[in-house]
Amino acid sequence: MPPAAHALLDMEALAHNLAILRVRAPHSKVMAVIKANAYGHGAVPVARALPGADAFAVARVDEGVTLRDAGIRQRIAVLQGFISREELALHSRYDLEPVVHSAMQVGLLEAAALDAPVTVWLKLDSGMHRLGFGSEEFEASHRRLSLCHSVRQPPFLMTHLANADELEGTDTERQLDLFDRQVAGLQRERSIANSAGLLAWQNALTEWVRPGIALYGVSPFPNRTAADDGLKPVMTLRTRLIAIKQLNAGDAVGYGGDWVCRHNTVMGVAAIGYGDGYPRHARSGTPVLVNGQKVPLIGRVSMDMITVDLTECGKAKIGDAVTLWGEGLPVEEIARHADTIPYVLLCNVTPRVKRVTKARG
Repeated sequence: MPPAAHALLDMEALAHNLAILRVRAPHSKVMAVIKANAYGHGAVPVARALPGADAFAVARVDEGVTLRDAGIRQRIAVLQGFISREELALHSRYDLEPVVHSAMQVGLLEAAALDAPVTVWLKLDSGMHRLGFGSEEFEASHRRLSLCHSVRQPPFLMTHLANADELEGTDTERQLDLFDRQVAGLQRERSIANSAGLLAWQNALTEWVRPGIALYGVSPFPNRTAADDGLKPVMTLRTRLIAIKQLNAGDAVGYGGDWVCRHNTVMGVAAIGYGDGYPRHARSGTPVLVNGQKVPLIGRVSMDMITVDLTECGKAKIGDAVTLWGEGLPVEEIARHADTIPYVLLCNVTPRVKRVTKARG
């Protein structure tokens, strides 16, 4: 009998996706983004499953320290960098590579007495307008870092694309043009492309690419699925049926009675809810797989349970497997029904959902 809510992780799919992305960026090194607990998949298991990654990227210094303590030896970039002397010292101690995006950070580096210099990524704000130096500040900051005894030379260069998933827009071209003009003449390793940039923007393929969501078998583009690019889902979220009831026409289902049976209905109850990370705002009609057959969600999502219409799934029985997304049911499709994005669904899977590694073969 299947266990209660669990996330089945296919690490072979993870390696497959990395190989596909390498084919799409054959001359680039890959910095695999495993921030936010590897988008809900587990940062340490994912890092161990990707020995072929050239480096990893995390958001915060504590994420990098966790990887080092787990024995991960590849290069690790910290996308938010540091905001204190203590955090800078951790970068040096654990051989982490901070992204430098503010004058305050440059000042901390110039004043630091570190045990070992750090490799830094100098970030240009090319249009995201979040982290990074504007054009006028960028050149001066580069000069200062190039003379800084706390920096392993030379500093590397980075920017981030704001709209790479919009294939018809011009914003990405403007960002790429600005970055190219700003770093012209600097013989430094560069990193621009996120998942969408890697898959759709040839000019974004520099010495390093930084795929995130695509590594996990999810498309970064609206109205597409990862299968369109040959990628496989890593996470399949599953549970089991715990009850089956016969309802009559006119019976209301769940909190608020929002969904009312139009005819006699066989209703199934599955052991998963928003307490596990399944989206509370998934609408009635959202597809769910029961024994591989699509059935619709009915009624509101509860903390621990959802209800589905099994009327057309005549052989269903208590204990049967239920798939919420993943193999056979793209997470992109569920996100559209819940008016959200796949990133949110993956990251919101809660700790009580056990992560189970899929057996090889």
